[in-house]
Amino acid sequence: MTETKKSEWNSNITFVMAMIGSAVGLGNIWRFPNVLYSNGGGSFMIPYIISLFLLGISFVLVEYAVGFKFKKSLAQILYFIKEKLEPVAWFVLLIVFLITTYYVCVVGWDLIYVVLSLTKAWGSNPDVYFSSNVLQATDTIAGITTIVPTVLASIFVIWFLLWFILKRDLNEGIGNVSKILLPILCAIVVIIVAFSLTLPGASIGYTQIFTPDWSALTNLNVWLAAFGQIVFSLSLGMAIALTYASYLPSGSKLVDNAVVVAFSNSGFEIFNSIGIFSILGFMAMSTGIPFNKLVTEGTGLAFVVFPQVFNIMGPWASLIGPLFFLCILFAGLTSAMALLEGVCYSVSEKFLIERKKTATIVCIIGFLISTIFATGAGSLILGVFDAFLNNFALLFAILIECIIFGWIYKFDELIKTLNDNSRIKVGKTWKAVIKYILPICILGLWIQGVYSTITTADSSSLTIMAILSVILIVVPIVFAKLPARNKNFFNPEN
Repeated sequence: MTETKKSEWNSNITFVMAMIGSAVGLGNIWRFPNVLYSNGGGSFMIPYIISLFLLGISFVLVEYAVGFKFKKSLAQILYFIKEKLEPVAWFVLLIVFLITTYYVCVVGWDLIYVVLSLTKAWGSNPDVYFSSNVLQATDTIAGITTIVPTVLASIFVIWFLLWFILKRDLNEGIGNVSKILLPILCAIVVIIVAFSLTLPGASIGYTQIFTPDWSALTNLNVWLAAFGQIVFSLSLGMAIALTYASYLPSGSKLVDNAVVVAFSNSGFEIFNSIGIFSILGFMAMSTGIPFNKLVTEGTGLAFVVFPQVFNIMGPWASLIGPLFFLCILFAGLTSAMALLEGVCYSVSEKFLIERKKTATIVCIIGFLISTIFATGAGSLILGVFDAFLNNFALLFAILIECIIFGWIYKFDELIKTLNDNSRIKVGKTWKAVIKYILPICILGLWIQGVYSTITTADSSSLTIMAILSVILIVVPIVFAKLPARNKNFFNPEN
C-alpha cells in the first residue's frame, strides 16, 4: 500500500476557525464561571491573563512549531526525536481518546436536554429528574449492569455525527463544520448574553466579574487555578494544535495565529461568563437563594441550575433554553472532533489505513467504551475517569512533552520555524519559559491534582484508577511495538 496524500487546510481562516472550535468547549461554558467566582472574582483576571500569555500561548507555540516543522503525526515526530519516545506519543493519544469517550457522553446528555428544553420536561425538580430519569444513576458500581437506553441512544448519535465528520476530507469535514458551527455558536452566545443583561437582578451576577478580591492574589492555589483553566481551556498537550498545525501550508504565520486563537478562546469564555452570571443573578433575586449557592460547575450548572432558572423565566425560556443547550452541543462537537483527529492521524499514518476506515474503527471502539457511561453507574465511573485522566494522566503527559521539546529536541530550530513568516517574533524569553517556568508550573499543578484525586477517592474509584493505569502503560507499548506498514514512518524527514 502506498502512502496517502498529505491533507492541507484550504485557507488560514479555516485553520483558525477549526482551532478556535477545538478550544471552545464545555470547559469554557460551565467550568470557567465557577473558577472565576471561586478564585477572587475580578482579581482572578490578573493571574488568568498572565497565565494565558506566559504559559498558555507559549505551549501552544511549541505544538504549532513542532507540527508545522515536521508535518507528521505526534507518534512519528516523537519516534524521530528519539526512537524510545514513541510510546509517549501513544500514551498521550490514549489519554485523549479515553477523555473523548466520556466527553461524548456529556455531549449526549446535552443532546437529550436540547429536546427536553422545548417543553421543560424536567419538571419542578430538575435535580431529581437529571439523576433519576435521565441518568438513572446508582450509588454503587453494581449499576454497570443496567443500560440506560436514552443515554445510549444519544451517545450513539454523537459518535455517528463525529464519524460522519471525520471520515470526510479534512476541509469537507472538520473545516466546513467549524466554519458553520462556530459562527452559529458565537451568535447564540451573543443572543443569550444580550438577553441575560435585561433580566431583573442581572447586575447581582455580572458585577462579580468586576468586583475583585485582591487578597486572592497572594494565594498560590488561585494562580494554580488560573493556570489549570488555561491548560484545559486551550487543550494544551492533547496533540490538537500539533495535528492541526501539521496541515498548514508553507508560509503560515504561526505566532500570529496562536495569539488570535488564544485571545478568541479567552474572550469567548469571559463574554460567556457575563451571561452565565447575569442569569444566576436573576435566579438569586427571584428565589432568594444566595448567589454563592447557585455558582457551580459542570453538569450541576447545566442540567440542574439552569433548568431551575428556565422554570421561573417565563415565556422567554422556550427560546433561551434550547439555545443554551444548543450552545453546549455545538461547543462539544467541535471539541470532540478535534480530540479524535490527532488519534486518527497517528493511527492512519503508521498503519497506512485510509481516513474513512480509520475514523470508522476509532469511532466504533470509542462508542463501545462509551457504553460504560450509559449504565446506571455511568455518572459514577465518568467522575472517576475525569478526575484521573485530567488531574493525573494528562498533566503528567504535558510535563513529559515539556521535557522532550524543551530539553531533548533542538529547541532553537523551533524558534526559527515560528519566526520565519510571523509578524510577532519569539526568542530567548519564550525558550526560558518552556525549559524552566512551564515545567515547574505543570509539576505544581500535577502534584495538587494527584493529591486531590487520591485523597477524595473511595475503594471503587481507586480500583478503576488502577485499571486505567495498567491500560495507559500497556496499550502505548503495544502500539509502539506493532510493525508500521508505512515504511516512511521510520524516517519522518521524508
